[in-house]
Amino acid sequence: MRPGVRLRRSSERGDEVEALAAALADAGGGRVGLSELLSDLDRTATVARVPASAAHWGFRWDDEDVRSRRWWPQGITTSADHDDAEVYDERRVVLTSWYSKELDGVNMGSRITVVDLSEDRPRYRHVLLVDAFTRDDGTVDVRPLKVHAGGIVWHGEHLHVASTARGFATCRLDDVMRVGELGDRGRLGVGSGSFGYRYLLPVRFTYDGLADEGHEPMRYSFFSLDRTSPEPRLVAGEYGRGGRTTRLLDYAIDPSTCLLRVSEDAISLPSTLSTQGVWRMQGATVVDGRWYVTTSAGPYLRGSMYVGGPGAFRRRACVLPVGVEDIAYWPSRDELWSLSEYPGRRYVFAMSRSGLG
Repeated sequence: MRPGVRLRRSSERGDEVEALAAALADAGGGRVGLSELLSDLDRTATVARVPASAAHWGFRWDDEDVRSRRWWPQGITTSADHDDAEVYDERRVVLTSWYSKELDGVNMGSRITVVDLSEDRPRYRHVLLVDAFTRDDGTVDVRPLKVHAGGIVWHGEHLHVASTARGFATCRLDDVMRVGELGDRGRLGVGSGSFGYRYLLPVRFTYDGLADEGHEPMRYSFFSLDRTSPEPRLVAGEYGRGGRTTRLLDYAIDPSTCLLRVSEDAISLPSTLSTQGVWRMQGATVVDGRWYVTTSAGPYLRGSMYVGGPGAFRRRACVLPVGVEDIAYWPSRDELWSLSEYPGRRYVFAMSRSGLG
């Protein structure tokens, strides 16, 4: 039986991305990749006690990011998702995503944060996610990627960013670009959409969400990587309340490309789909067939973890921070990683998986 929902991979936006790299290079910037970015981290986090019984280690952002009313943390992935070595450039790295609320009539879209855990105090930098496009006069410009970014997965050279009803957007981390001095002043037409960010990451292609007639379109609220199956899988699900669907599904990943398996017509179908998720899911991952699902309870109550499987979840009540979000698994450490979103109470934290059942 057909699952009723699917993804269609778009064509590559290579010309626009290359034009952006060339324009920024002319301004003293250009493509630098993740490795060079890691040598230019400009903010420092603080290791902190996380107010949640499941957390055994965590950190807080700097004061500006902890308090920000514009930017809200959402997704998380790590260098353990990247490849089997679980490090990148000999560093333990965490990536998180944030979405922008509209303030003063401005919506800055979404961004990722690259965190280096190699030192006692984690260091990090924000990178704005953008769509590159060519204007009618032939100049290249960027617009912010306006998605909720409720989940991210870094696998191989690509970063996937959840886009809710739209599916998800895929970037290549080698495409991280630095905005040069001229770009900052807008002389190239590459300044207006960068909002003063020093680094940009353009979208390479998208996986567009489709649904058969009579089926509700899937909302890709969050996703994670399952590397404990015989082949890696992309696990995704829906935030739902008030009668909305709470589906969980997964897609097969081709190990040779680290991208979703697609048919000749660029279509990906879920390997499995369940309608038996739980209310207010914020993230889900799978370890050796066992599901771990984070759920939130608003701005005042602590979150919970559900462990088991669709239709047979067991709740670990109130063991997570207020405003808990996405989740990822770090195999060699047997840790689950997550983060929280509310201003003043923003943490990134690790949990012992064995302690959760």
